[in-house]
Amino acid sequence: MHNKTLNRYYFIKKFDQSHIDKQDKKTIIIFRNYDQDIDEKLILTIKNYCKKRGNKFFISNNIKLAIKLNLDGAYIPSFNKDKKHLAYSVKKKFIILGSAHNIYEIRTKELQGVKAIFLSSIFKKNKNYLGMNKFKSLSLLSGKPFIALGGISDYNLKKLALTDCIGFAGISFFE
Repeated sequence: MHNKTLNRYYFIKKFDQSHIDKQDKKTIIIFRNYDQDIDEKLILTIKNYCKKRGNKFFISNNIKLAIKLNLDGAYIPSFNKDKKHLAYSVKKKFIILGSAHNIYEIRTKELQGVKAIFLSSIFKKNKNYLGMNKFKSLSLLSGKPFIALGGISDYNLKKLALTDCIGFAGISFFE
């Protein structure tokens, strides 16, 4: 078995320099806060800080704002089924990612034109729990690359090598 470098995606709810400073330059920062309205000044502050550090920065559930503020990309959560963004003109390097929990949501993300799909939950035993086997089965049903999400820790990180995922995402893993 060979070692492959997994992409890392860190979901943040607020701007905390100390948390971002702990990340390497390859960690992609995704701002995801559904509890409050989006503050464009805050997004620009995070964008500039990430750019200075060499991290890519995405925003969740607002592709129009991500394009307007010239971010690296956007993340579409599983509950967003909208396809309006397909009419927007985007820069070549702009990346759209999406998340899914089942085959229906995977197909929706494919129709939304995402580059990769976050599939959850691989380890965290919640209502969307898949486990390793179902995660692997679902990931075979699409030609899109998959990113593992849910309950990833130092303890189970090596188990991701048993899947074909290209990366992993989380919150607590990175804090």
